[in-house]
Amino acid sequence: MTSSPLGDFLRGRRDRLTPEALGLPVYGRRRVAGLRREEVAMLTGVSVDYYVRLEQGREVSPSPQVLDSLGEVLRLDHEGRQHLYRLAGLSPRPEPPAPVEEADASLVELMLSWAGSPALLFGRAFDVLAANPLGEALFGGFAFSRNLTRATFLDPAARMFYPDWHRVAENTVAGLRLADGLTPGHPRIREVVDELRVKSPDFVAMWDQHDARGKRLTVKRFQHPEVGYLELDVHAFEVRGATGQELVVYHARPGSASAEALSLLGSIAATRALG
Repeated sequence: MTSSPLGDFLRGRRDRLTPEALGLPVYGRRRVAGLRREEVAMLTGVSVDYYVRLEQGREVSPSPQVLDSLGEVLRLDHEGRQHLYRLAGLSPRPEPPAPVEEADASLVELMLSWAGSPALLFGRAFDVLAANPLGEALFGGFAFSRNLTRATFLDPAARMFYPDWHRVAENTVAGLRLADGLTPGHPRIREVVDELRVKSPDFVAMWDQHDARGKRLTVKRFQHPEVGYLELDVHAFEVRGATGQELVVYHARPGSASAEALSLLGSIAATRALG
């Protein structure tokens, strides 16, 4: 019997599922513990011969529709379906976006434990889904908007807050363009883009350049109205289990003037919180 990575994966997943788990009737003794090939083929909507060829590596170009159906029948989670697509030589389909982006409670708890580093959790359109107290203080409580794309282009104070405003703006637009390509037609991205195309000529010029890339700035400079100049290292992480979300942590190098300023900002924020 021939085989392939795709066939091995399908066979392994089939062996782990029972007919009872899928609501199939069971009659008499079964020679296999898992599902039969015939059962997978029936539930997937393909012929038994076609499914056998998949497992034996003789069928190498299943359609996205067949892969989607197999993913459902074999009870694959999002990462399992992505892996199935890759084994079949196809680009994984993007996960359908959740109607409302929310921050995971355990991730927020972790962010709160980083008392000395501002931390923000972004959605696809750079909405701030969560921030720790120092992150709130760094960005002035997001008084203008909790969407940093809007704030970058529409808040008059942004050009003073970011000494490198043009670079920050270009990177923001490139990140938004990348997110738009990964989830075409996402309603929140469309909402932000449509507003800024009307209100910001700078955004229009940058958006029409069609640059698409993730975060490139490893150091970001701020001119904070309360503590002055800050130069912070930027660390960005994709959030596993929440496609499209990104955790960004800012860090001041120990012993630097920025570290002192960040510590002062934390003290101001703590005093303000006490009322």
